[in-house]
Amino acid sequence: MLKQRIITALILAPLALMAILFLPIWWFELAIAGVVALGGYEWANMSGITERPKKILYMIATFVICILLTLAVDSSMIWYQGQLHWFYRVILGLAIVWWAASLIMVLAYPKYTALWRNSRSVRTLFGFLTLIPTWVAVIALRTSLHDVDPFYGASLIFYVLGIVWAADIGAFFVGVKFGRHKLRPNVSPGKSLEGLLGGIAASFAIIAFAALHYQVEPSRIWLHLLIGGVTVAVSALGDLNESMLKRCAGIKDSGRILPGHGGVLDRIDSLTAAFPVFAFCYVTWMA
Repeated sequence: MLKQRIITALILAPLALMAILFLPIWWFELAIAGVVALGGYEWANMSGITERPKKILYMIATFVICILLTLAVDSSMIWYQGQLHWFYRVILGLAIVWWAASLIMVLAYPKYTALWRNSRSVRTLFGFLTLIPTWVAVIALRTSLHDVDPFYGASLIFYVLGIVWAADIGAFFVGVKFGRHKLRPNVSPGKSLEGLLGGIAASFAIIAFAALHYQVEPSRIWLHLLIGGVTVAVSALGDLNESMLKRCAGIKDSGRILPGHGGVLDRIDSLTAAFPVFAFCYVTWMA
């Protein structure tokens, strides 16, 4: 298992790095749409859809929505005079509402699940609310200041990846050593409050480095720390949300496409929450 995980990571990491840094925007939009579509296939399975043709149809629908967004908003108009296109802003705003609702669902679980647990259509709607804003957020960040510095948007993506991965590593080690209070045992028994706090603390090293790198004004450092902390905290919510839906579907992994890692959603679950929330904060207070 460990050997498979290492081999898969060694193959995927350079591909992701090159895609973020060097793919033209149009091809980058397609690549991220492809990743989101694969997540859509797995989300259909978590929604209780067992028929392969229907799962493929949901995957295609997810991909098509992303493509329609690229056609509706030309890459040159995603940002105009320092402002994100209103359509993308609306989608990011909807994502904030969805993740607030998701927090309530996770905190209440397994109570009050009758409204959605037995409804495949509602759970597939949850998938669109999770995956489409993720695509929008990644594209919005990648195209930020692209005409000034083509790599600036890539640095924003790496920033989010960095603080989330640092939080995951910190949460693992702190949780193993000091974890006593379960975060949401009914949803994900392995996660602890101590692990979450340890993850946030670990991510602050990346946040502080980024503040120095971008020469943030001292009076605004508190804002970067706050947004970074919120992004890391909500990344845990993304993980818990997927765990909740997998538990409802009675499955352990979202898929088997990545040897040793499970499915695509198993690897990006925390990012589906972190990217939209960070992008919304960036657009609203940092851009």
